[in-house]
Amino acid sequence: MNKRTKALTTEQYKEIIQTMREGFCGCRPNERIATALVLEGNLGLRISDILSLRLSDIVRDGDRYRLEITEQKTKKKRVFTVPLIIQQYIENYCLRNGIGKNEKIFDLTERAISKQLALVCDYLGFEGIGTHSFRKWYATEIYKNNGYDITLVQRLLQHSSASITQRYIGIEPQRIEEAIEGHAKLL
Repeated sequence: MNKRTKALTTEQYKEIIQTMREGFCGCRPNERIATALVLEGNLGLRISDILSLRLSDIVRDGDRYRLEITEQKTKKKRVFTVPLIIQQYIENYCLRNGIGKNEKIFDLTERAISKQLALVCDYLGFEGIGTHSFRKWYATEIYKNNGYDITLVQRLLQHSSASITQRYIGIEPQRIEEAIEGHAKLL
């Protein structure tokens, strides 16, 4: 768990991706890095796993697409559905950039992505954000959009306990603040 990074807000996610794609004074647009971060934020994978992806890793399985990987950090096998819109996004990116089915989608290093992300975040005035913030944003959004089901998020991230997942997405401090706010009763 990377304690130095925090989950993005949806607004920060949008601003970072847009700025990465458009560039800004002193920094050229970078669609490759923007696309890698979009995938991290929409698949919930670590950036190391995104960088090892090939289009051939996403397999049609009946009327859906499936991704089966072995996570680099944990060595755990993970099989999950890739939403059609994400599969099409990846396929279109590969077509536009002449990336073959069995080639790595991204010829990038984690360091290059981190450096570019730091430049963009500095420009936008965002602090505490790294590549892992995109995975945390994914987890937080899944949690909020699915009835605050911590077990669902725990299983998606393959954490060993719900308490790890709670700390990971920052639920504990959030719940403490809400409890304090909810208790305030002036006479």
